Amino acid sequence: MPDQIFLDILNTFKPISLEEMDAVRLMNRQDTKFVMSYDQFISILTELSEYYKILEINGERVFSYNSIYFDESGLSLYLDHHRGKKDRFKVRYRKYLNSNLAFLEVKHKSKGRTDKRRIVVDDIQKQLKPEDIQFIESVGLSAESLKAVLSNRFDRITLVGINCNERLTIDLNLSFQQNEIEKDLGHVVIAELKQEKVTRNSPFYSLMKKHMIRPFRISKYCIGVIELLGKENVKYNSFKKKLLRIAKLNIKPNAA
Repeated sequence: MPDQIFLDILNTFKPISLEEMDAVRLMNRQDTKFVMSYDQFISILTELSEYYKILEINGERVFSYNSIYFDESGLSLYLDHHRGKKDRFKVRYRKYLNSNLAFLEVKHKSKGRTDKRRIVVDDIQKQLKPEDIQFIESVGLSAESLKAVLSNRFDRITLVGINCNERLTIDLNLSFQQNEIEKDLGHVVIAELKQEKVTRNSPFYSLMKKHMIRPFRISKYCIGVIELLGKENVKYNSFKKKLLRIAKLNIKPNAA
């Protein structure tokens, strides 16, 4: 759960409603990700309220998510990412726990851009329905052999630029689940800057540079695959440096 210091800082931000945020949906966009420790994040968060508003719905500013990711038995979608394939897909159910809304989402990464398509579903589940398979195939991906691989949970805040057309999502308290296995990455914070076109004039980009935090390509799904299936069972050479950095960031101060 979010701690009080974090919640107190969030209260310094001006709110933006979901309806107002629709003007900055950026479903087709360019993403830049950054990772940091929770302690780094808290020190940076205090600097952001001058440049961003925070999404607020029914008085809430922190939203909890539960996702189920799908892949083929040979993990072809994971391996496409591992190989650095320029044209790749990600398929998941995602549930917004605060509002009880659920979606089936397909993210298509191509030529450096991310195109996200989604439809409303009754709930998330480990089996794709026929109409969900039809939707996935309508966006260009064969779906008959897709099966649930893992799930994850995290909390998110969403910031919207006051004087710039961009959104910033910040994910905290991340954990992965598969059957009875659970892996906790709760001290790692993942920030994703979403822009129509990448510009380093972004206030957040400038703050990252100030704090010497560089862009960091990361997939929560790929990290979850490695964490849950084990390095002995999946190819992960391309992610070695990323895994080392994430492991270092996940060391809580009182555990050092």
